[in-house]
Amino acid sequence: MPDKHAILSASSSNRWTHCTPSALINAKLPDVQTTYSKEGTCAHTLCEYLLKKALGYTVRDPTEDLEYYDAEMQECAEKYRDFCMDSLAEDGPDAKAYVEQHLDYSRWVKDGFGTGDCVIVSDKVLHIIDFKYGRGVEVPASGEDGSQYGNTQLMCYALGALDTFECLYSFDTVKLSIFQPRMSHYDTFTMSKAKLLEWAETVLRPKAELACQGAGEFEAGDWCRFCKISGTCKTRADVQLAIARAEFREASVMSPSELAELLPKLDDLITWANDVKEAALQEATEGTEIPGFKLVEGRSVRTYRDKVQAAEAVKRAGYDPYDRQILGIGKMQKLLGAEKFDEILGPYIVKPKGKPTLVPESDRRPEWSSAEQDFKDAG
Repeated sequence: MPDKHAILSASSSNRWTHCTPSALINAKLPDVQTTYSKEGTCAHTLCEYLLKKALGYTVRDPTEDLEYYDAEMQECAEKYRDFCMDSLAEDGPDAKAYVEQHLDYSRWVKDGFGTGDCVIVSDKVLHIIDFKYGRGVEVPASGEDGSQYGNTQLMCYALGALDTFECLYSFDTVKLSIFQPRMSHYDTFTMSKAKLLEWAETVLRPKAELACQGAGEFEAGDWCRFCKISGTCKTRADVQLAIARAEFREASVMSPSELAELLPKLDDLITWANDVKEAALQEATEGTEIPGFKLVEGRSVRTYRDKVQAAEAVKRAGYDPYDRQILGIGKMQKLLGAEKFDEILGPYIVKPKGKPTLVPESDRRPEWSSAEQDFKDAG
């Protein structure tokens, strides 16, 4: 995958189409590589290899070169390969798949380009498939609630594919798919080519023009979590502090309806508070004085300088230095692989009833009931 990144990238389009001034601000700040992003890069490399191999390309197995690799990653990549191959078959006999395809959407966005994980093109359908290895945030293929459009990243890719392939294919339907196996999330949104072009002209192009100039208004929302100034942005702070200052004066205790009003906003509030703390710590670490605060050494945990030598020393003293116990279920599944895990340990695995968790009614999980209520219902 290319190292060069577009300022108005497809992956950050949900942010800069809402908060246009954030584009140039983020472009001037360094990228931060995390364990999660490195793991995601390795997973994408494995996906590319498996899919190209399935399509008949002569490709080298990259597994030994991956910084992060385990049985879970292998299983997820294989599921992605199978999803792409099934989609290729479903999209028609003339359909062709392009893997890690460079996509240029600069007709609508200055210097706009990206890389499509899998692009399937036929005379009827253009299908964009994007692999997500993360398991922290579920990414929808559709747009925001109530939006008539789809995921902005995938629509940018679709525009790039349209620009590349429209001279060869006459498709009028666009399918956008998110494949997120670690969250068991597989989502497809379908729209017409006409609707995609409508979004490109009425939303994307004008927002991109503002973003290129650093113009427009700051706007806080879900997209803030991927912004490099998420902890220091005043607009986001104003929004979150307004929530924190919410006043309910009719009674001393909030009613269920007032609790319901606050609950959907609390996760963002907590995330913002943590982002502020992290930003302040980073500033202080770099030498900036934070009035009223100071850096101190945090709590640390004792560790062995050399585990092997420590174990040998304990053995020489006549003791057993090891506490042997069975692997946890997650590690055991990674060791055996999903199929072998089910085959060998299926009869020995139980899943106790989980603790109740309050979620919006739109959540796909069935409504919780206590063991007592289940017993009464059975009687």
